[in-house]
Amino acid sequence: MEKYQRDCLRTSHLAILELSNNKLHGEVLSRNLSFGNIRKIYLNSNCFTGEIENETSKMSTFSSLNLLDISNNHFTGLIPHWISNSTLSQLVVRNNRFGGQFPCGIASFWFLDISQNYFSGPIPWCSNFQNLAHLHFGSNKFTGSIPNSFRNLSRVLTLAIGNNILSGKIPEFLGELSNLRILQLRKNKFSGSIPNQLCKLTNVSLIDLSSNSLSGPIPRCLQNITSPIYHAFMQRIDATFSRSSLYSYMSVLNKEFDIHDEDNMLQTQDEVMFTTKNLSLIYKGEILDMISGLDLSCNKLSGDILEELGMLTQIRLLNLSHNVLTGPIPLNLSYLTKIESLDLSSNGLTGKVPTELIELKFLAIFNVSYNNLSGRLPEMKAQFNTFTKDSYEGNPLLCGLPLENKCTNEPHVTYRSNEEESDEKWYDIDMTSFYGSFGSTWFVLMAGFTTLLYINRYRRRRWLDLVEECMYTCYYFFYDLVRKPYMLFLN
Repeated sequence: MEKYQRDCLRTSHLAILELSNNKLHGEVLSRNLSFGNIRKIYLNSNCFTGEIENETSKMSTFSSLNLLDISNNHFTGLIPHWISNSTLSQLVVRNNRFGGQFPCGIASFWFLDISQNYFSGPIPWCSNFQNLAHLHFGSNKFTGSIPNSFRNLSRVLTLAIGNNILSGKIPEFLGELSNLRILQLRKNKFSGSIPNQLCKLTNVSLIDLSSNSLSGPIPRCLQNITSPIYHAFMQRIDATFSRSSLYSYMSVLNKEFDIHDEDNMLQTQDEVMFTTKNLSLIYKGEILDMISGLDLSCNKLSGDILEELGMLTQIRLLNLSHNVLTGPIPLNLSYLTKIESLDLSSNGLTGKVPTELIELKFLAIFNVSYNNLSGRLPEMKAQFNTFTKDSYEGNPLLCGLPLENKCTNEPHVTYRSNEEESDEKWYDIDMTSFYGSFGSTWFVLMAGFTTLLYINRYRRRRWLDLVEECMYTCYYFFYDLVRKPYMLFLN
C-alpha cells in the first residue's frame, strides 16, 4: 500500500486525488511526500492520524493545490503556517483533533471549515478572509466576542460559529451582510437583546440563536425575513464529463462557474447542523436551499409572541421554547402553511390553543407543553390526530382528547323576566306529561286505598256502611227536592 501511494503521488499529471469514505489509516500528511501538480486532495472520512508536516518547503510541494479536505479523521497538532500561505481556496479540516490558534496568511479562502476541533483563543481574523463565502468555526473553544472585522465578509453565505464560548452582544453589523443565508450562533454566551438590524437579512433562510442568554422582546420587524428567490447551494452536473468531475455551483450572484476550469470542478458542499423535529441533523448541499427556520429557543426572551411572525409564510421551523414569553398563541400562526415543526413549550403562554392551527397540513411536530394554557383542545383532525398528550402536558387547565381531562359542559341557565312569565299560556304546558302524571297519581291512590280495605276487615265494614248511608241520604235529598214542588203545584 505504501509503495502504491508513493508511486501515485509522484505522478506529474495527477490533478485530483480522492480517497474519501474508506477505512484508510496512517500518517499520510506527516511524511515528506511530493504531490507534484495535484490540485485537489480528498482524504476525508477515513482513519488517518498524525500531524501535518510543518515545513516551509511544503509551500512548493503544494504549489498548485487549491482544495484540501481532510475532514472526519484523527489528525492532531496545529495547523501549519504554510497552509495559510499556500494557493488553497478551500480548506476543510472539520471533525479532527486540531488545537491552538488558526494561523493567518495570504491564502484567499473561499471555503473554510475548521469546526468540531479544539481551536481556542479569540476568533481568528485574517485579511484573506474577505472573499469567504462559507465560514465554519463552530464546535471549538473560541472565546471573546465576534470581531468587528467580520463586517468585511460581504460575500459570506454561511456564518456558523455556534457551540463555542463566545460572549457579549450580537453585533448590529451582521445585518449588513446582505448575502447571508445561514446565521448560526447557537450555544454560546451571547447576552442583551436581539438587534433589529438582523431584520435587514432579507436573503436569510436559517437563523439559529438558541441556547444563549438573550433577553427582551422578539423584534417585530422579523416579519421582513422572507424565503430567498435564488439558489445558493445548488450543485449541477454536466453530462459531457465523467461522474468524477462534473460538478459546478451557482454563486450568490447567479454567476455559474466554468465547468471546464479544473479549479472549479468538485467544489466542496456546504454542511450545516440544524435541530428540527426534535432531531439534530446535518443538512448538506442543495437541501440547504429548501430549509427555512427560526430558532430562538433556550434564552430569556419576554413579551408576547408577535402576530407578525405569521407573515413568515415560507418558514418550515419555528422554535420559541424555553423562554419567558407570555400572552396568547396568535391566530396568525395558522398562516404558516409550510411549517413542519412548531415548538412553543416551556413559556408562560395563556388562553386557548387556536383551532385555526388545524389548517397546518404539514405540521409534524407541535409542542405547547408547560405553559398556562386552558380550555378545550382543537379537534383531533388532520395533523392534530397524530399529536399525543406529550404535546400538551404541564397545562392542567387544558381538556379534551388526547388528554385524560374531560371537558365538562356547564348547565345553561335561562332567567325569565316577570313579563315573560305573565305572558305564558296554559296551552304551553306539555299535556302528555300532565295526563301521564295525573293518571299515575290517581292509580297509586286507588291501589293504596283498595289494599287498605282488603287487609282491614273492620275498616272495610265501616266503609261499606258509610257508602250505604251516603246512598240513602242522596236518595231522600233528591226525593224531597222533587216532591215538594210537585205537591205545591197540586195544591
